[in-house]
Amino acid sequence: MEREIDLKEISDGRLYTANDMVKAGCNECAGCFSCCQGMGNSIVLDPYDICALEEGLKTTFEKLMEDKIELNVVDGIIQPNLKMQGEKECCAFLNGEERCSIHGFRPGFCRMFPLGRVYEEDSFRYFLQIHECVYPVKTKVKIKKWLEIPELAKYEAYIRAWHFFLKDVQKIVRETQNDAVIKSINLYLLKLFYIKPYEDFTDEKGGDFYQQFYERLEEAKKAVKS
Repeated sequence: MEREIDLKEISDGRLYTANDMVKAGCNECAGCFSCCQGMGNSIVLDPYDICALEEGLKTTFEKLMEDKIELNVVDGIIQPNLKMQGEKECCAFLNGEERCSIHGFRPGFCRMFPLGRVYEEDSFRYFLQIHECVYPVKTKVKIKKWLEIPELAKYEAYIRAWHFFLKDVQKIVRETQNDAVIKSINLYLLKLFYIKPYEDFTDEKGGDFYQQFYERLEEAKKAVKS
């Protein structure tokens, strides 16, 4: 889930959709890796991100937890994030040449940068962060092309569903005074959406990620309410 932001301080004042052009192109970073270091625990990973990492690296959530990701509490909810390491506090996936080793299946936050998302009612639009990327000369690029996400409409619908579900859970956690219940909810969501593997996309039994996610989402909505 993404935090509330003050757009007046960090953006160009405009809101965009995936079909809009925006001045975010940076010539494939041209050797720069400033956005891959010193990010703390801010690169929060959603279930799609974890599934993509598991598929791309042929690994498991437990293996990723050994040295690539870590867990933190975000607005009362336990979620994984990319781990920073070393003296320069670099992303654990940065290779010896200081380039991204998972670029083809990098997380959503990494794909968007220097864009962000702002939510309105039951949807969201993109905004351009004007102070974050240090690359000096940027070119215009269509957001859809910049993101490089297959079936973007499905992905954006998933992002909306996940964000607003977490908002509902956050409200429950905030209003619940029982620490045991809060812990139980967090462990349940962590196991259901992250630790439990999604079937291989090509598995005839599994269906695609989105189908499996929505099945789990409906299960989770009923469980959390109870």
